[in-house]
Amino acid sequence: FVVDDAAAAIRDYASQGFDLVIAHGSQYGSSLQEIAPDFPKTAFAWGTTVDTFGQPNIFAYEARSEQGGYVNGVMAASLTKSGVIGVIGPIETGDAKLYIDGFKMGAEATKPDVTVNINYIGSFSDVALAAEAANTHIAAGADVLAGTAQMVVGAIGVAEENGALWFGTQSSQTSLAPDIVVANQVYHWEVVLKDMIDLIQNGTYGGKSYAITLANGGLEIEYNPKFDLPADVKALADKTIQGIIDGSIKIEFKK
Repeated sequence: FVVDDAAAAIRDYASQGFDLVIAHGSQYGSSLQEIAPDFPKTAFAWGTTVDTFGQPNIFAYEARSEQGGYVNGVMAASLTKSGVIGVIGPIETGDAKLYIDGFKMGAEATKPDVTVNINYIGSFSDVALAAEAANTHIAAGADVLAGTAQMVVGAIGVAEENGALWFGTQSSQTSLAPDIVVANQVYHWEVVLKDMIDLIQNGTYGGKSYAITLANGGLEIEYNPKFDLPADVKALADKTIQGIIDGSIKIEFKK
């Protein structure tokens, strides 16, 4: 996550003649703004954001992660017995914040009296701190946990030790704790990467923003086949997914 090191790598890849250089992280925007004009025939992409800075060779992409967050929140509220859910986040920004806000909204829409405790630990990589946050949630009575970003492996371990259920996002986390992971929101970036590559091959190097959603297949709710999810909860989740896709369920945050 060292921005200066990443900037050097971005420039190095462009200098080597790569057709597309992806800088995955909102912290790399200023680097792309500086570097992209020096390589007008190289396409750059970054996320998660919609800002191309008006540059003709920068693509931007984001995950509408609040959508899968909402679905996971619906299931979490349906499954909690204590009525307390704990969520661990990295930094309150980007798709992490969208996911957590959507999760909370989905849980509260399903069970208005549910308690959703949220803890942003200020790090994407501190596994020990994520575990500590998970233990705090467990001590507060949470029997369902969720979280986003790389450091959640620490929280998943705590959930498993305490028999709490877990909901994942970004990628499948089922293999980390197959007995307690209920479902995952999985990102399929290939949905937008294919279009980027097609445009590059036809001489367009940027200037377009993308979003992966449940509707375009860029987001998928992957149920853990080893978890015995009650049929009524699965049906409610599927109905919620369809509602988000057809627009009958709107996820709107107060400004």
